[in-house]
Amino acid sequence: MSDFPAYETIRTMRRGRILTLTLNRPDKLNAVDEKMHGELATIFRAAADDPHSDVIILTGAGRAFSAGGDIVWMQKMIDEGFDQTAREAKRIVLDLLDCDKPIIAKLNGHAAGFGATMALFCDVIFAADHAKIGDPHVAVGLTAGDGGALIWPQLIGYARAKRYLLTGDMIAAAEAERIGLITHALPAADLDGAVDAFADRLASAAQVAIRTTKRAIHAALKANAAQMMDTCLALEAISNASTDHQEAVNAFRDSRAPVFTGR
Repeated sequence: MSDFPAYETIRTMRRGRILTLTLNRPDKLNAVDEKMHGELATIFRAAADDPHSDVIILTGAGRAFSAGGDIVWMQKMIDEGFDQTAREAKRIVLDLLDCDKPIIAKLNGHAAGFGATMALFCDVIFAADHAKIGDPHVAVGLTAGDGGALIWPQLIGYARAKRYLLTGDMIAAAEAERIGLITHALPAADLDGAVDAFADRLASAAQVAIRTTKRAIHAALKANAAQMMDTCLALEAISNASTDHQEAVNAFRDSRAPVFTGR
């Protein structure tokens, strides 16, 4: 799209006043690597400022929405530090909250880790019934600090949020809908049509009213994000330097279960 910035890892498409952003590393299940993370740190601001769209759809190419963090990039963050990642993660979360256009997440497959975080910061979440969603940061020895600790309690309460964030368990779409984590779980064959119909409905509605209502809803959440994100990311930086996180990365590469030592 000549009137929209070009991205290497995110595909963009227009249909009328609807802008679709597709995470586009299907061979890696759309795992977020260094390049994609950097592009995510600019694309939601660009979409918010785009004069040719009123509704945004966020989805993934291929079988997954996003498998979370790329393991090669995880090793690079261990070796080189977490500062740039933390700055970008904060920008992504704040840009999602600042965007006053409605953002629809279309979970065509699993959404894990930061992939789940992005989906949950969207306004309405449709998922294929075979999809699962979860935040397994702890499973790789990391703090759920890049937005999960902020958004999960807002959606399903502190008790349920702690149950899932402290275990990293994945949740089937139907159960995620039942507990209020996502909006709709439906057969995969119906997903595109349902999302398109809802996007069309929003695009034909009163845009000033929709955008100002979204701002009103987000006022408290944005205040929480401003208060929490630096602390959450600082805690994740501590875990990034832990022995347990390195062990989890090593175990993934070796195709074995990690042996954590609490360090």
